[in-house]
Amino acid sequence: MELKNIIEKKDEYAQYMLDEITHICKNMDKRDPGSEGEKQACEYMAEVLKKDCGCQRADLESFKENPGSFFGWIYFTITFVLLAIVFFFFCPIISVLLIVAGLVIVFLQFGLYKKCVDRFFPEKTGHNVTAVKKCTGEVKRRIFFNGHPDAAWEWPVNYRLGGVGFEGHAIICGIGAVYYLVISIMYIAQYGLGFTMIDKSSMLFKMAMWGLLFVPFLIGLYRMWNKNRIVDGANDNLSGCYMGIAVMKALEDAGITLENTEVGVILSGSEEAGLRGSKAWCEAHKGEFDDVPTFIYSYDTIHDPKFLMTNYRDLNGTVKADKDVSDLFMEAAQELNIPCKKGWVPPLGGATDNAAFSQAGLRSTGITGLNHKLEDYYHTRRDTYDNMNLQGLADCFAISVKVLEMFDNGAKQ
Repeated sequence: MELKNIIEKKDEYAQYMLDEITHICKNMDKRDPGSEGEKQACEYMAEVLKKDCGCQRADLESFKENPGSFFGWIYFTITFVLLAIVFFFFCPIISVLLIVAGLVIVFLQFGLYKKCVDRFFPEKTGHNVTAVKKCTGEVKRRIFFNGHPDAAWEWPVNYRLGGVGFEGHAIICGIGAVYYLVISIMYIAQYGLGFTMIDKSSMLFKMAMWGLLFVPFLIGLYRMWNKNRIVDGANDNLSGCYMGIAVMKALEDAGITLENTEVGVILSGSEEAGLRGSKAWCEAHKGEFDDVPTFIYSYDTIHDPKFLMTNYRDLNGTVKADKDVSDLFMEAAQELNIPCKKGWVPPLGGATDNAAFSQAGLRSTGITGLNHKLEDYYHTRRDTYDNMNLQGLADCFAISVKVLEMFDNGAKQ
């Protein structure tokens, strides 16, 4: 099937995305993970997929989660490190244990998105949507377009100082924790494990006193997120949700139903709580779509066209995306002569929902349109419908339609 006529309407469908995103931001509740606003947005988009996009199926699905836990590691890790600084002066072995425990928690909860401290936070109900437009003949292949409907809690430091300030603050705190870990180990190596007040004339005591300069930064990290302010999340990530919806609507508007390719949309909630929706989706649909080759394109923050990127690695660089799925997006961009970079989600860059799909063994990749050196709109109140980029939306839409065309014609299977 040739979809050139749809690709040529990329500007029209970019405007459609912006209009729909504006409607959600203006008329619905805030969409923090597990909130009523997240559910409202899912219900609305599910209805759009059924009424305007020709989907025979658009299921609203719920799952249990503890969204406060994703940044809740801060209360454990930072408290442990601050206590470790106190214990250093009379029992460094406790300092070592506290710092190691704190670093393990942040690595598991924030680095790998594991459920390490979830049980300590209130349970809420998140929501996903699975929508499918059937083909006219035998199903030989399937493609899903994915985005997450929830929005982030604001990051105050990124709002006021930008990404350099935000990441610099986190790095300084990490250095501070390791600094006290190292001098605690040095003390134990020199004086043993006993409860002994450290000699105030020693070099280690002086190093520990200089290390107190880290304390204000550590205390400041308690304010890494503002749980009382939810951003609009127009770019991150209604842009990702509507990328797939716009492709589906364009097919329906053109009266096109593919013969052997099923096309669908997955809206996976609570990505900002640690990929909780996509992880729940993978559990709920395990084996359901293994009958034919199935590709998943996970979009996150489609904004600046000069940063449009296929991410071959995800989740802070720890998860590998499917090469064929990734290559197909790059080849489609090349066919249309639209710039698209080959890259990865680096350490401290977080993740897209692709990470959960890939970890579950599904063929998936993540598409982003933002500078991984964080912009000041990322997770801040500046992420609004009037701070979107129509060219960025249009370019990604065109490539996505070309991907569908190439996939339908048998590419990369």
